[in-house]
Amino acid sequence: MDSFTFYAPTYFVFGKHGEEQAGECVKRFGGSKVLLHYGGGSVVRSGLLDRIKASLEREDISYVELGGVQPNPRSGLVYEGISLCRKEQVDFVLAVGGGSTIDSAKAIAAGTVYDGDFWDFYQGKPVTKALPIGTVLTIAAAGSEGSPDSVITNEDGMFKRGATGEAFRPRFSILNPELTQSLSPYQTACGITDIMAHLFERYMTTSTEVEATDRLLEGLLLTMIHEGPRVIAEPNHYDARANIMWAGMMAHNNACGVGRTQDWSSHNIEHELSAEYDCAHGAGLAVVMPAVMEYNMHHNIMRFAQAAVRVWGCQMDFNYPETTARSGINAFRRFLDSIGMPGDFSGLGAKAADIPAMAHRACFGDGRNGILEGFAPLTESDVVRIYESMV
Repeated sequence: MDSFTFYAPTYFVFGKHGEEQAGECVKRFGGSKVLLHYGGGSVVRSGLLDRIKASLEREDISYVELGGVQPNPRSGLVYEGISLCRKEQVDFVLAVGGGSTIDSAKAIAAGTVYDGDFWDFYQGKPVTKALPIGTVLTIAAAGSEGSPDSVITNEDGMFKRGATGEAFRPRFSILNPELTQSLSPYQTACGITDIMAHLFERYMTTSTEVEATDRLLEGLLLTMIHEGPRVIAEPNHYDARANIMWAGMMAHNNACGVGRTQDWSSHNIEHELSAEYDCAHGAGLAVVMPAVMEYNMHHNIMRFAQAAVRVWGCQMDFNYPETTARSGINAFRRFLDSIGMPGDFSGLGAKAADIPAMAHRACFGDGRNGILEGFAPLTESDVVRIYESMV
């Protein structure tokens, strides 16, 4: 196990009617004027936004609103939010929605107190200061409610990039599984896939002697394998929703990722797909993850064989471990298909003709140095071959 530091101070309110405590939580963490940031649609129609406003008003906390967050959140709305927060002297940002809304809120929170362009953080500048952030989660997927991470799409070039820093970690997050019951089966499946990707990207490590975190990751993956089909079949199953929601947070607050290298090449390769075609991130990962696994399998065949045995219940073939490893990858593909996820480019609306441009952007775009580091370093030609295997 590698040496590490880990600090995860988010205060969680988990369970039914938790959104009614939003005002108390904002006050607990020093907020007096809030930016309410959300997408629109369901949070308005369901009455959730009104319940949160009432909670803020009970605590005499004023607020301004900025809706309109899209999936794969855009830089334009971030700039608008920064201007609004400065004009209104906002001192707290409250995100109401899923990972896209939370990621956008984080960018606004950092940009408001920064003299330069917020995009500097998404090109590698450390995030050391931001307005305090809270979340009311409506989609179990990205894990942004407990993580120090954010992903934004820059509309100038359509670069989808991530930033990280402890200032991004929410001060509190409210997780009410009931709020996810209105999601469509497709949205639910995309969330399940994103959670599993966060777990597998940590599982594929070059570090050794990481049994403790291996077992945590395996346990959470088994939870998703158990609860995923159950919640697709029974969308209002509260306990299945609850287990998925907490697993999603655990998958990405990095409790399972400490002391080990991690592999985020699948996310970087997928980001080009969702930036280019505006497909759901989880759907893109469903196509990308098995392809990357198959391509990287021989870099450490026994790690893939271990996942096949421990996660997917495959029989270990000690004479031909490649057979076991491949069985595990195929089991992952079958699982994704069973919950309604696409398996190739056609399911994303992606085009083979765009592969060279996407591979180049993934490796060289927006200041990158040509190599996607991770479990196995990937060059532009590697990424081209991975994309081609998805067609």
